[in-house]
Amino acid sequence: MVSGLFGESIRWFMKSLAVVDSAGLLPQDSKNIKKQGRPISLGRPGMEKLMQLFYTPDHARVGDVIPYYEDGQFKLFYLKNWNPYFGSDKTYGWHLLPTEDLVHYGPETPTGILGGTGCVIKAEGIYHLYYCVFRRDPQRQYICHATSEDMKTWTKHEDETFGPDESMYLLTDWRDPHVFWNEEEQCWWMIVCAQSQGKTKRRGCVGLCKSQDLHHWTCCPPLYSPESSMSAYECPDMFYEHGWWYLVFSQFTDRFQTIYRMSRSPKGPWIRPKRDSFDGRAFYAAKTCSDGKHRYIFGWNPTRTQNTWNFDPDPTHEGYDYKTYDWGGSLIPHEICFLEDGTLAVRSVPALKEALTVQNELKWIPLNGDWKVDGASACVDSPAAYASMMSMNDVPHQGRFALDFTFQEGTERFAVVLQVDHEFARGYYFYLDPKRGRIEYKSALRMHEQGGWTFPYDVELERPIDLIPGKKYSMEIFIDESIMEVYVNQEVAMSVRAYDLHDRKLGLAVSDGSVRFENMELTTVEE
Repeated sequence: MVSGLFGESIRWFMKSLAVVDSAGLLPQDSKNIKKQGRPISLGRPGMEKLMQLFYTPDHARVGDVIPYYEDGQFKLFYLKNWNPYFGSDKTYGWHLLPTEDLVHYGPETPTGILGGTGCVIKAEGIYHLYYCVFRRDPQRQYICHATSEDMKTWTKHEDETFGPDESMYLLTDWRDPHVFWNEEEQCWWMIVCAQSQGKTKRRGCVGLCKSQDLHHWTCCPPLYSPESSMSAYECPDMFYEHGWWYLVFSQFTDRFQTIYRMSRSPKGPWIRPKRDSFDGRAFYAAKTCSDGKHRYIFGWNPTRTQNTWNFDPDPTHEGYDYKTYDWGGSLIPHEICFLEDGTLAVRSVPALKEALTVQNELKWIPLNGDWKVDGASACVDSPAAYASMMSMNDVPHQGRFALDFTFQEGTERFAVVLQVDHEFARGYYFYLDPKRGRIEYKSALRMHEQGGWTFPYDVELERPIDLIPGKKYSMEIFIDESIMEVYVNQEVAMSVRAYDLHDRKLGLAVSDGSVRFENMELTTVEE
């Protein structure tokens, strides 16, 4: 059915990678990055290599992650997006990255698989790897199969490559296969990123195929087809835990997030929970994996290093916070939490906190407002004004800032700020907004006059969270050079990429309200 397809498919895929490569970590204006103190870790040759909390390969980015777990080790396959780099170690395709604790990784190795996202399973002692390839003229996508006995050498079964049933699906989208054994139906299920046939352009769906032997597949009607999105649902994932089936996928029209649905049956109907996302815009293409005790979700925090789509409103700005998001970046794992009602939340991976062992004594300078500071606690009652306080400590290049907070009824909003200046103006602001039920991120670019001219929207990044007066919440922010990973109450995560400001201060702010911050701590990596 697809004889003679593979050479053209691979060439198309390589061309697509080359296009993505053009947005790499070695932009033409790299000299404009402001290096204050220690070097900014962008994976550039000759720069100091610091410890990483979130894995970023040398000269490249982490793209879609395909997680597999066995014998006490996560074996994370991923699509490697090389930057404009032409060293002898540049090898295209899937790479395998082992880790035991989700902080220390490697060594990574290429697999020889050239293609898009898929999955790896083991059945009767044989590893099965499913992936996708692409054809350009006309645009077509196909699912492929390879097997291995040792996860090192893969045998491709080219005669098993197949596309969609055109009576049910479009030929242009048929990728990212995810395979699992369905105990209820006593057969293998494969769910697929697809677009269904339909009257409108809102055809994004999760396709379905079934097999008895992992080699021959029958196309079935879509598993989930709400006719609401104009993009195919990417990197689908499906698992059963605690009496629920969970369907996970990513979409890039209408929203740009990894989201999930839940059902008591693998056939649906699928419920959309109130908070149906795991993270925000800067966390994508995430898939899950369990170690038998805990389940984790693996995505990527995109780099922002070029004005790829000519969106930059200020090309004279010497930095990267205006830039567009690249495809791929740094590997971000979250641990999934199962709440009492069956809905999902995420929290930080325990090994992150364990890697940061040095306690730093925090010292604060109140700027405005009647702050009361006592050791690791600070509170302010500022019902009709803006109160702010700045640390004497610099924000570390790798570290964790954590605190608990409680606010009183009527509080407008309050913030934890990173890399703020001495005038408490430009910085990276994480606002807690009780009235709108969200945590909101505002970059330093907004904190000056031109920022008001250049941004046509109010919110840069946000995550929903119910904030109740009088209730104590926890908050922690992990910093790894340009990466900031925020967790509120070990339920809500927000990934951020920020480049321009370094070696500045921490800050706390309260706008029209009363807030108490306590149990504040700053931990860093042992030198």
